[in-house]
Amino acid sequence: MKRLLVLATALALAGCGAANRLQPAPGESLPVAPRGATATPTPRQLLTPTTQQRPQRSDALIHSSEARRADDFDLPPR
Repeated sequence: MKRLLVLATALALAGCGAANRLQPAPGESLPVAPRGATATPTPRQLLTPTTQQRPQRSDALIHSSEARRADDFDLPPR
């Protein structure tokens, strides 16, 4: 049982090997350039999220010391 645990740990650690640079599979090429682009993007460019994919928060939070503005649609139930 102890040998099995050591073997499983060794296999798990072996799977954590050094990561190489991303390359297309052998015999394959990178995707074609998007419409209107002048060049095919590199793997790093394809993996970097754009601002549309990861937008930044643009609204300011209301602090507890600030009064909230009136909400015309906050009506009591009928």
